[in-house]
Amino acid sequence: MANHNSFIVDVDLRSHENNLAHRTREIDRERLIVRRGQPFSISVQCLDSLPPKHQLELVLHLGKRDDVVIKVQREQGARDRWWFNQQAAQSEILMTLHSPADAIIGHYRLAVLLMSPDGRIMEKVDEISFHLLFNPWCKDDAVYLPDERLLQEYIMNEDGVIFMGSWDYIKSIPWNYGQFEDFVMDICFEVLDNSKEALKNSKRDIESRSDPVYISRMITAMVNANGDRGVLIGRWKSPYLDGVAPNRWTGSVPILRQWSKAGIRAVKYGQCWVFAGVACTVLRCLGIPTRLITNFTSAHDVDGNLSIDFVEDFESREESKDSSWNFHCWIESWMRRDDLPKGNDGWQVLDPTPQELSDGEFCCGPCPVSAIKEGNLGVKYDAPFIFAEVNADIIHWRVLPGGQRQKISVDQRTVGRNISTKSIYGDIREDVTLLYKYPEGSAKEREVYEKAGRRVTQPANGSAASPQLNLLIKHPSPMFGTDFDVIVEVKNEGSDDANVLLTVRAVAVTYNSLHQGECQRQMNNVTVAARSAHKEVLRFRYEDYAKCVSEHHLIRVKALAEARGDSVPIMAVADIPLSMPELQVQVLGKAFVWEQLTAYVSFTNPLPVPLTGGVFTLEGAGLLSDTQIFVDGVISPGQKVSVKISFIPMRTGIRKLLVDFDSDRLKDVKGVATVVVNKRYRKMTSLLSDNF
Repeated sequence: MANHNSFIVDVDLRSHENNLAHRTREIDRERLIVRRGQPFSISVQCLDSLPPKHQLELVLHLGKRDDVVIKVQREQGARDRWWFNQQAAQSEILMTLHSPADAIIGHYRLAVLLMSPDGRIMEKVDEISFHLLFNPWCKDDAVYLPDERLLQEYIMNEDGVIFMGSWDYIKSIPWNYGQFEDFVMDICFEVLDNSKEALKNSKRDIESRSDPVYISRMITAMVNANGDRGVLIGRWKSPYLDGVAPNRWTGSVPILRQWSKAGIRAVKYGQCWVFAGVACTVLRCLGIPTRLITNFTSAHDVDGNLSIDFVEDFESREESKDSSWNFHCWIESWMRRDDLPKGNDGWQVLDPTPQELSDGEFCCGPCPVSAIKEGNLGVKYDAPFIFAEVNADIIHWRVLPGGQRQKISVDQRTVGRNISTKSIYGDIREDVTLLYKYPEGSAKEREVYEKAGRRVTQPANGSAASPQLNLLIKHPSPMFGTDFDVIVEVKNEGSDDANVLLTVRAVAVTYNSLHQGECQRQMNNVTVAARSAHKEVLRFRYEDYAKCVSEHHLIRVKALAEARGDSVPIMAVADIPLSMPELQVQVLGKAFVWEQLTAYVSFTNPLPVPLTGGVFTLEGAGLLSDTQIFVDGVISPGQKVSVKISFIPMRTGIRKLLVDFDSDRLKDVKGVATVVVNKRYRKMTSLLSDNF
């Protein structure tokens, strides 16, 4: 920017001071990155003092074709205008710029103009640029969040935990959001620039980027690649040979970088937690407080009747348009909803996983969490679909020989259990279920349900099953690779013996209920004595279930008991998650920024079969980019393998080193280590001696 033949010699953006004050120093220390609604200063170096009656003016440009041009006012005016004030000291002029709290976020180009008394441009310096982000620390910004503890988690924390599994067996995996990693901010704006709205009308799109509702909705559409230039392609069953299996990802940064580096080509493959993780990274980077949510037993209600209807057929593969996912991940972002009536501010549901169309696009939200809790389904956006995800009833039916449908059971309590997010106090689970719904079974909860939609009409032949029989499925928490037993127990609480046809079927399923194959099936006529129980034991052997179980390591057992003389059978369902081993990750010595650090990762094969094609993938915000280490040869049963990696931490603070292991027969094995990266200070005596 220096020009020694002109009056304006140089423009110093004071990036170090400004970025520190605007909490953007983690993003970049050299480029100017500031937050709206908060002043920042630049200094203009001149050959001499300003000539009499001459003055400096500032003009801002947005868009590749200067779609939006903003003249910065010389003094404070309306609150929605940019303005500046200046202080002169000899040949240096300090200019303080004030952006409105609803300014457009984006990449600005700044022109400094030297104006003559008669309004002519005497000189122009315009090779100046900076980025402007949302400001959740500014009380007038629509994303203002008045709690520093929450801001440290939902804006500043680059490491996360994603909860998975099932409602009664919750596990977690670490996730590297990495929103402050090199060039991630640039990729986030690149994502916005490639949205359908931006490509259709660049000027209107840029003018809309002051609104977090607009921005967040665009991001949910662009994180998935359905129908646009989005980031990720979804795939919910193997094979994944032409891409990366969703379970292998441990963070958002490699996905975003691959999308950008490949020339806006969608990355293969993602599932719900991957879509949610990437969206969380983008929105935190842009300055919108965001957290990742897991809803256990999440309903996908296709027909909008607020019930998930399953027609059970124990003779073949059950198919249903509706589905119940063991878990489903979305995100919440914090914002004011000026487009809605009062009471809808705060956390908003946003779901980037492509499920159903919303206004013609595969996006979902933002929808106020408060509207879901109160059953206000007329609120924008997508409230009926989200309400069903946490509130729908599960109804099991069967088809009788005459073709009529018979209702077996209605479950009003299972959907929307243990809705979870990472706590601000550490890598522990915070339950947020009561933000979404009133207590299950309460009068208020059913009142909201009735307000939101009418219940399915009871069929004429939907009489209750005999109360004297109870059906239970008991199972351990088995490790993948071991043999285990499942017990199906029929209890007879009545005073007469019961003749029961007991049908049991076990199938391997994905976390979103896609069937992968049958593991076992039994059908027996049993007599259950009065006030006693009958137990059937099913033995599951690794060599059998390994042939059909998916990468989600989940087996679903269904049991149906039909007592002679009863018109309606009873049914029980249990999901058995197979737990995975953990990697051991050890970091040696004390960590200092810009000094080499060594870590060891070890793994013991728990399976009764050998493994081939082993690969460790490591990454960590501020530590190292995603790196792969391949294991040569065969890993025998019980064999321990260790790998060593050295890297140089690039940023100070508490960091997480994330590791994933995959092989031909065993995938999705995770490990994590916490690394405290320090700054090395030279002793004062050393500094003094250096000066003499």
